[in-house]
Amino acid sequence: MTSNSVDAAQALRVQGVAKHYGRGSALLKALDGVDLTVPRGQLLGLIGHNGAGKSTLFKLVLGLIAPSQGHLWVDGCEVGGRHFREARRRLGYLPENLVLYDNLDGLETLRFFARLKGAPLAQCAPLLEQVGLSHAGRRPVREYSKGMRQRLGFAQALLGDPQLLLLDEPTTGLDPAAIRDFYVQLDRLRARGVTLVISSHILAELEQRVDALAMLSNGRLCAQGTVDALRERSTRPLQLRLTGEAEVLDTLPGQLAGLPGVRWQRDGAQQASLDCPRALKMPLLQQLAAQPLSDLRLQEPTLEDLYFELREAA
Repeated sequence: MTSNSVDAAQALRVQGVAKHYGRGSALLKALDGVDLTVPRGQLLGLIGHNGAGKSTLFKLVLGLIAPSQGHLWVDGCEVGGRHFREARRRLGYLPENLVLYDNLDGLETLRFFARLKGAPLAQCAPLLEQVGLSHAGRRPVREYSKGMRQRLGFAQALLGDPQLLLLDEPTTGLDPAAIRDFYVQLDRLRARGVTLVISSHILAELEQRVDALAMLSNGRLCAQGTVDALRERSTRPLQLRLTGEAEVLDTLPGQLAGLPGVRWQRDGAQQASLDCPRALKMPLLQQLAAQPLSDLRLQEPTLEDLYFELREAA
């Protein structure tokens, strides 16, 4: 495949990519035959255990290391190809552990990175304000908290108006308000067509925010899709919590006898819980809707549940 055959709607394409270190019995397969496509404007969550290959994939996309086999394209340009230098200017990257010069202040730091990237110096002060650091722009970075350093790192990733952002554990050290503001900014970037790939171990944080997920395990891509699509693959039961009068709950086991696979448990005089196979979700809800219950709560498998199930199956 040539760069000309890459779909223009794809911000990132990874085809058959492997990265191996060592040889023989000491061979380490950091990545092993990964295929991944990220459409323009998508927010993709990249998840996996430590050592799964997430940071290696980021380094390959950035052209910092070369694949042992396979090909990668960014914005239609093959990574490492003759046009990649220009494409790389449209990349933004926030590493998990960003190294900063403690003797520089925040504004000087951004100007330093802007010169390295060839981005306009005029962007630096507005970006400090965008990430909430304008008040600390003239303070030396050694006085910054972990959260402030992280926001400064995010600002440097935004230099040059990148069209593809790679963010490795970007909310580490941020308080809840800062995390909320961070995702508000991601939503604004996505609305402008920016593509975002975010790696995080905080699965609950990603669950309601990403368009799709890609899960790496031991160097292989073991799952990809929306959270709902991954739930459809799950064999974990849905959980329902019911509240109602004791007389109503007493009659339910008999009424639900025609739904094999639904497990019933009484949790108190006026409470009960049900485990339900996904295929029986609608028939069960239809039956329960006809009952005079005072409350019903449905709990889908969480992203954390899906993560451990898919990892065990990989």
